[in-house]
Amino acid sequence: MNKAGRIIGVNPPFAISGGEVSIECENFQIASYDDFGVFFDGQKARVVAASSKRILAIVPDVFDLVDVEIHLENQGDRSDGFNIKVGKKIADNLHQVANPAVDPKNNTVIVTRSGSRGQKFPVTLLRIETDGFLTEMAADVMNPTGLAYDPNGELFVTNRADGEVFRITQDEDALPVSFELGIATGLAFNREGEMFVGDRSGTIYRVRGFEQAESFAVLEPSVSAFHIAFAPDGRLFVSAPKLSSFDDIYAIDAVGFEKVFFRGLGRPQGLAFDKQGNLYVAACFQGRHGIVKVSSDGATCELIVAGMNIVGLCFTRKGEMLIATNDAIYSLPLGIYGTLLD
Repeated sequence: MNKAGRIIGVNPPFAISGGEVSIECENFQIASYDDFGVFFDGQKARVVAASSKRILAIVPDVFDLVDVEIHLENQGDRSDGFNIKVGKKIADNLHQVANPAVDPKNNTVIVTRSGSRGQKFPVTLLRIETDGFLTEMAADVMNPTGLAYDPNGELFVTNRADGEVFRITQDEDALPVSFELGIATGLAFNREGEMFVGDRSGTIYRVRGFEQAESFAVLEPSVSAFHIAFAPDGRLFVSAPKLSSFDDIYAIDAVGFEKVFFRGLGRPQGLAFDKQGNLYVAACFQGRHGIVKVSSDGATCELIVAGMNIVGLCFTRKGEMLIATNDAIYSLPLGIYGTLLD
């Protein structure tokens, strides 16, 4: 009998480098940790735990392929391969705090080199061109955090150091448009073009045109960024990570009344919706880290992408999920389409 057994499934079915996947197997005969290995496209992975039915392994660091074959080796025997999709790294040497943003005009991707609060880098905003080339932007914004395009296709950025929001012109000038927004982190626009800013000290602000910001809703403070996103039904969703492993996702209606939409995520951060209203969150669920999918009614939740240190995500017009860790961007072609790319 083949001592390497057979792989019957991998959970979750998608991952980025550093993510932990569960490999379900049968007839795997474990004798000692020195006798077997798990290989991703020929690269040996670090094994976290193993039994005859399940192996927990860490996805290795470097891949040129998105479709990656996993196989087991045990005491000289080798299993058949099992394919999963692993995100391809398209940019690194970044510092991101929230979601990246896709330019609706040309499909380029805006990312940040944010730095710690009050720290000033020479270049803080960067653009990933459609050919994958990373270019520096001229706009000068300290600690850029939240990124969002309004319905007219203009880019806005929060500065959490000074509680400001800037509009980035086509010439890449940074023009201040709103002030005194606390520790301004989350940023989103509704379909009417109203701007909403999440202050990690607990307030969601609404800014209408050039009017002064008004308090729209008040939640508990967060230990990091306030992340916000609009659902297809017009409700504003908020994640405010704390130190608990059982945090909430809030849904706020048009008049600012909030309720808990889903409870049970550890350190939920960046949010994004697909066209069907399913919510995707960078979080920890049941002790496993990555991207979590919550159904549109909040009834079901599952980990769909394994990964560590994920702070945000967004979708492209090609159905790719762009995943932001603290220092890199990964692309996963999942065929999922977001809500704001009509």
